[in-house]
Amino acid sequence: MNGSNLPPQVRSDLRARAAYAEGAGIYRVIPRVVARPGAVEDVRRLLAWARETRTPVTPRGAGSGMGGGNVGEGLVLDLTALDNCRVSVDVASRVAHVAAGATGAAINTAALPHRLRLPPDPSSLRFATSAGLVSTNAAGARSYRVGSVRQWVTGLDIVTAQGHVLSLDRGRPAPGVPEVLRFERDAAPRLRAARAAIRSHFPRTLKNSSGYALQAWLDSDDLIDLFIGAEGTLGVITGVRWLLETIPEARGGVRVAVRNDAELMAALELIRRTGPAAIEVLDRTFLKFVAESLAPSTRQLALHSSAVLLVEYEGSPAAVQRTLAAVKARLATIAFEASSGFGPSALAAIWGIRHAASPLLARLGERRRSLQVIEDGCVPVERLAEYLGVLRGIPARHGVEVVVFGHAGDGHLHVNLLPDTTRPDWEKTVAAIFSEVSAAQIELGGTTSGEHGDGRLRAPMLERLYGTEVVDLFRAVKRAFDPDGLLNPGVILETRVTSHESREGFRPISHLKVGSAAVPLPDDIAVALRDIERNGAWDQDRLAVADRPSARQPVRPS
Repeated sequence: MNGSNLPPQVRSDLRARAAYAEGAGIYRVIPRVVARPGAVEDVRRLLAWARETRTPVTPRGAGSGMGGGNVGEGLVLDLTALDNCRVSVDVASRVAHVAAGATGAAINTAALPHRLRLPPDPSSLRFATSAGLVSTNAAGARSYRVGSVRQWVTGLDIVTAQGHVLSLDRGRPAPGVPEVLRFERDAAPRLRAARAAIRSHFPRTLKNSSGYALQAWLDSDDLIDLFIGAEGTLGVITGVRWLLETIPEARGGVRVAVRNDAELMAALELIRRTGPAAIEVLDRTFLKFVAESLAPSTRQLALHSSAVLLVEYEGSPAAVQRTLAAVKARLATIAFEASSGFGPSALAAIWGIRHAASPLLARLGERRRSLQVIEDGCVPVERLAEYLGVLRGIPARHGVEVVVFGHAGDGHLHVNLLPDTTRPDWEKTVAAIFSEVSAAQIELGGTTSGEHGDGRLRAPMLERLYGTEVVDLFRAVKRAFDPDGLLNPGVILETRVTSHESREGFRPISHLKVGSAAVPLPDDIAVALRDIERNGAWDQDRLAVADRPSARQPVRPS
């Protein structure tokens, strides 16, 4: 196959390629070609072309992933239009059958008339695609009760790098396609023989989206668990079957303010035993950042708190109300403020402070940018206070402000790093913070990725996290399913050279979307991509962005 007989979805013009040069996260990489297939057969034809031309393939959904797994130098394969984003709900089995590009919001809309929902609730659910959620093993605030997406995926449809169609369903034998046979022959015996080493080297955290899920596969003996969290490196996900749950009758919440980390850990230990659905934390770095934007009463709370916990309960109305009263009374001896609310409006008021940072971060100018670099670490819950100290201390020593929040019940924190991009060598400062914090995450017995995946950013950390033996097993899995290394090279497993990459390889803090070294884009497209990021408009059609009338002038990197 050559360029003349590619499907009509393929674009090689600069404007189309520039529109896919960025996602969420820190990177800007202009691909060689982009395509938005409408059918599975189109995906197979595109993969055949990639094999013949040895062009790396980056499967992509909305582009909201943080780690850089959604940008690449070869073919960017936009799956957001595949099979018209079909969503079909089987009420009897409580299973939603969806296409790769179906968003979490679309699934919940289709399920709502049947009082069903997708249990995990990442903040990106409005625009995140099903394949994207699966590919990073996404989670969200409710992960304390429902876990990550892993246990809610009952089936996957996949096209392999060699173009074979692979349909996997939990509890059923995998079809005998060549990739599965190669895995069973070459990789599976090694994984089973290394069972003890795998278990001893995997972090003992409640969440982990780093590397391939060898532990989960050993537990289930189900190939689905290797594809979940694989970030498009083992195959292209074209369809997902989701297990849904009944929507609880009632919801309520508690807001808890504490004066120091000792009170935080005491409150957290108490709350974790009361059956919450979600336990979020807003660190004092977050509270200081948002304080001036809050109503006077909430502002005082923010200014005088070391942290605020936001807790949500679900169940029958009577059970939720009893729990709220009991938890609030027990917290009175620990926290200096504990308030509760029952019902949607009261719960929204409690959670309002959680949403205060996004508009402020969006309004930051070009001098101080919010960068997602140390944004997904997860540690054992008992070491959360130590990890908070790391996240406050290391950036402060480098003179960089941070905003820290996250999922306290899981020991999982997100961080917005706010460097001054006009300072000399600011990139080296960010790289130093990244290296030091990543080392501390591992030292604390944690993982560098709790729910966002490794992407390109965290791939170099895998040997430090798992050791050479386990990473060699990761490579064995990769070779079984993608022997030519075409699918998302450099994502999860670090690669030092591809047909389109320099001999120096891909450094984590490089190929940035901001700074003097950022590759220039057409001016209007650079502005549009910045607006998408600022407004969280990740569901915006990138080809529509490319096809807008423009003066077609390049922009100087900011």
